[in-house]
Amino acid sequence: MIAKTTHNTTSEYQFWVKLAARAASLSALLLFLLKLYAWFVTDASSMLASATDSLLDLFASTMNLVILQFALAPADKEHKFGHGKAESLAGLVQSAFVLGSALLLVVHGIDRVLNPVQISHSWVGIIITLISIVVTLMLVMLQKWVIRKTASVAIAADGIHYQSDLVLNIGVLVAIILSGGIWLHADGVFTVLVGLYLLWGAGQIIWSSVHHLMDHELPAEEIQQIIDITLSHEQALGIHDLRTRQAGPQRFIQFHLELDDQLPLVVAHDIGETIEREIIALLAPCEVFIHHDPTSTIDPAVERINGL
Repeated sequence: MIAKTTHNTTSEYQFWVKLAARAASLSALLLFLLKLYAWFVTDASSMLASATDSLLDLFASTMNLVILQFALAPADKEHKFGHGKAESLAGLVQSAFVLGSALLLVVHGIDRVLNPVQISHSWVGIIITLISIVVTLMLVMLQKWVIRKTASVAIAADGIHYQSDLVLNIGVLVAIILSGGIWLHADGVFTVLVGLYLLWGAGQIIWSSVHHLMDHELPAEEIQQIIDITLSHEQALGIHDLRTRQAGPQRFIQFHLELDDQLPLVVAHDIGETIEREIIALLAPCEVFIHHDPTSTIDPAVERINGL
């Protein structure tokens, strides 16, 4: 039997995920334009690095928004498990943007280390960087709230960019101040460090996306919750062949429920329905598939979970 999450739960997920994606795109556009202006005025390599990162965020967040429209579409005849894996594809697309921009920044930063340049109108860069920190901090707070409510892979991947931006913007601030006459090489050194940091962030995004595309099991904590709910029922003698995965917001859970041979079919059905409702209440949105097995039919070689 299959139990599906309620429409309200799915609608709430869509609302928060789309809100976070739109906020990220608008923030990235604003910060890119501000930082681009600051780079023209100051000629600071670190400001170029920051502007490039914001341009990357703009592309990634816009791509995120487009792919999420597809990922949140309901299941259809050709995609009966839904379109949730499109979120992981969005993560891979973002990582490609990150890798490209990171390599360019490393090359540009090395050139600026070898050929340092005095930064002009540094106060412009300082003011715009402070504005960037405030805007990014507000966005990160919104993203963390949405991730707690939805566990969205796409928003989590997008959030890595903006969390690193907080560190990046603080670094830009320090680099501009130091390059104003204290240490000219600070501008180039910081640009290289930003590039290396983005390479590390791209690796994180790729790792998370591949995990979901390869149908990685749900976290151990959630699997244990499924087991606990099932075995809390007195007539549930055990379970086996527990399999889980996640695609976008949707979790897919299936297992064999072991019941007494003499249990009436209608009673077995009611037990399964009760377990399904409790799992969905805890882990929605999700689909639960339970196969009922009389204990006498269970293969002795099967690895069972009976709570003993």
